[in-house]
Amino acid sequence: MTLHAVPPEGYRILREGDLRDYLAGIPAAATRLGGPPEGWSISEVGDGNLNLVFIVKGASGGLAVKQALPYVRLVGESWPLPLSRSHYEYLALTNQAKLAADLVPAVLHHDERLALVAMELLEPHIIMRKGLVAGTTYPAFVDHITTFIARMLFFSSDLALPAAQKKEAIAAFAGNHALCKITEDLIFTDPYRVAEQNRWTVPWLDATAAKFRDDLELHVAISRLKLKFLSSAEALLHGDLHTGSIMVTARETRVIDPEFAFYGPMGFDIGAIIANLLMAYLASSGHEREPGARRVFEAWVLETVEQVWGEFARKFLELWRGEAAGDAYPLSLFSGEAGAARLEAERQAYMARLFQDTVGFTAAKIIRRILGLAHNIDFELIEDPKMRATCEARSLRLARALMVDTASFTTIGAVTNAARTARDWQPEF
Repeated sequence: MTLHAVPPEGYRILREGDLRDYLAGIPAAATRLGGPPEGWSISEVGDGNLNLVFIVKGASGGLAVKQALPYVRLVGESWPLPLSRSHYEYLALTNQAKLAADLVPAVLHHDERLALVAMELLEPHIIMRKGLVAGTTYPAFVDHITTFIARMLFFSSDLALPAAQKKEAIAAFAGNHALCKITEDLIFTDPYRVAEQNRWTVPWLDATAAKFRDDLELHVAISRLKLKFLSSAEALLHGDLHTGSIMVTARETRVIDPEFAFYGPMGFDIGAIIANLLMAYLASSGHEREPGARRVFEAWVLETVEQVWGEFARKFLELWRGEAAGDAYPLSLFSGEAGAARLEAERQAYMARLFQDTVGFTAAKIIRRILGLAHNIDFELIEDPKMRATCEARSLRLARALMVDTASFTTIGAVTNAARTARDWQPEF
């Protein structure tokens, strides 16, 4: 796979007319859509930071078509970005389909030259973040997302893979360093320093942003997390697993957009999910029509946070006990009842360390969404800017505690209790 710093020969940005002609020449796409191409409806719906996304509908079905741009869409051509990210997204989707086919969209076509992936259109699914802003609950979410995370992390780890196979898998994703660099800067560095693209709710968060830039304890903590992100190739990560990368109905869950995929620390993906749920909880009061109107929703969110960790841990340990085939913790070293008991104790210690990583990465993901470049609609759609700043200040207060005092959070219940306390705190602006 050749990484392209500039668009390769033959690459072009597709517009609606171009896409219609292109898809007409792809048998699988044309069959899925049905009817004459001139009857297909095509609309560009991408609201993310990087890519074009088209919804195409025909007489018999629909497609979602995603094309990478040679730059960061949110910023423009001044920030070039390799098109190879489309290759890594396709590679991740095919890996995910092997382990959790019913939890990711089916890929129908991939064109590396055009940095394009065509996949099934998910309907009537919506972006989960939009549902959370509206106060919608999703009863099947916990089971689905914990199955996805547990299977993806376990089966790509040294617990499941022989060392040679794991190293080959790391190498297959190692070229996705441009996307990793975005994470390294926007999550682990920029919110803690003066950076041109940082933004926050002014003037109310000006003092908090300044404190974060001067907080050396926080700088040490985030730097330790960054080092782990840089150096710990534990498992294949989605790399951007937030509630904007999940599409849901009451009964179904689909994880989308794995273009940031790489081998990294497991806690990063788990922390991303928990962080986004906590932000939905702490933003909720800003969407109330009357005080207390969303208390039932907020209770569900915190219960979901607790269940995400609990069910993930249970499923991960179940896989470890029953399907370990990797070179880590060879069973030959743990024979007999005493050996089995000692290995089980080590499994519990492993999960405790993973929980600590998860708590730290949770904090990092919250902070970047409030003080960095890319924000989310949980806060952004709060119409009253002072109320928005209040919700964000509460989130930052929680995140700092999670990051600097990580060791004091030994259970997920401690995290949700801290979130409840933060929910009732009134910042002084």
